Amino acid sequence: MTSYIPYGRQNINQQDIDAVVAVLHSDWLTQGRAIDRFEQAVADYCGVKYAIAVSSATAALHIACLAIGLGEQDYLWTSPNTFVASANCGLYCGAKVDFVDIDLHTYNLSIEALEQKLDNASKQGCLPKVLVPVHFAGQSCDMEKIAALSQQYGFQVIEDASHAIGGKYQGNAIGCCEFSDLAVFSFHPVKIITTGEGGMVLTNREDLYEKLIRLRSHGITRNPKLMQGESHGAWYYQQLELGFNYRMTDIQAALGSSQMQRLEEFVSRRRFLAQRYNYLLQNLPITLPHQHPDTESSWHLYVIRLHLDKIHKTHLQVFEELRQADIGVNLHYIPVHTQPYYQNIGFKWGDFPKSEAYYADAISIPLYYGLSKEDQNRVVENLRGILT
Repeated sequence: MTSYIPYGRQNINQQDIDAVVAVLHSDWLTQGRAIDRFEQAVADYCGVKYAIAVSSATAALHIACLAIGLGEQDYLWTSPNTFVASANCGLYCGAKVDFVDIDLHTYNLSIEALEQKLDNASKQGCLPKVLVPVHFAGQSCDMEKIAALSQQYGFQVIEDASHAIGGKYQGNAIGCCEFSDLAVFSFHPVKIITTGEGGMVLTNREDLYEKLIRLRSHGITRNPKLMQGESHGAWYYQQLELGFNYRMTDIQAALGSSQMQRLEEFVSRRRFLAQRYNYLLQNLPITLPHQHPDTESSWHLYVIRLHLDKIHKTHLQVFEELRQADIGVNLHYIPVHTQPYYQNIGFKWGDFPKSEAYYADAISIPLYYGLSKEDQNRVVENLRGILT
């Protein structure tokens, strides 16, 4: 009987377990020094001034939007080819959401579509306050061009780098915020490193950092310099704004710090497996992932696109036959604007045709650190048998 091969899987070793156990034996299970150590490890790796650990990447996106001042009557734009959180964060702030169609090579937000949409929005007086470019599958968007457009049209940029820790753009670590105001990572178990659940916001702006620290913990500060009036004593705190309980625990942070020590190892293995797929799959009726020369992907996902006109099977048939072979393929993503909730607020099929064309034939095949060559061969052999 064959074993099940998932599309993604965490890798936990004894070092990770020991780090978590050490916290369990300590005095601090939350709001302790493990958080500081994890934040510093990520900030140092990315070459960014500030990193704020939170309970999820969704929480990170939410408070990033709030910190940057997104509110009612504002617009947030993002890609349709993403998880719903990239758009929902705007709605949480009372803002309006719109989308920019994708580039059919990288599956990231299209710069050409963005330029055209910005030009039209400028004429209509409805420019976005925030753009959330999504680094799909671990490959950076063209951030230098996005930054130039942000200067021209006056919007702010939050990188949704949930897939992309360990990746690079123009030789620098994704998350350094060279071309953005903030960046967000996810540490869900299928991502490059994991804290179980968890996320992080990164920025080089001290004003945003101070606000993010408050927003993740009820809007509260213990800093006398930020208080209204005199502090009453060492016990005193003040709530300055409406915040949330978006804190990460020390248990999670200890796991994250331990995982960070293997980040380069994780990414190197993913890149090796991606290159191996590129070689093994090159003669099949599929489109392989394209990598822009300015980027070095961290390869959260390996997405193929089926040449449906050549295989005489439907998208669904190929997907189901792979699942029946115990290969846990998935599909990233259902275009956000096609979700019933977004249809109810005015979007419809046909609004973003390139994202919809991608969705019609894309499949994410297994890629993770622990994927063996034998299991990778099994994925390829099954795929070849189904497609030819």
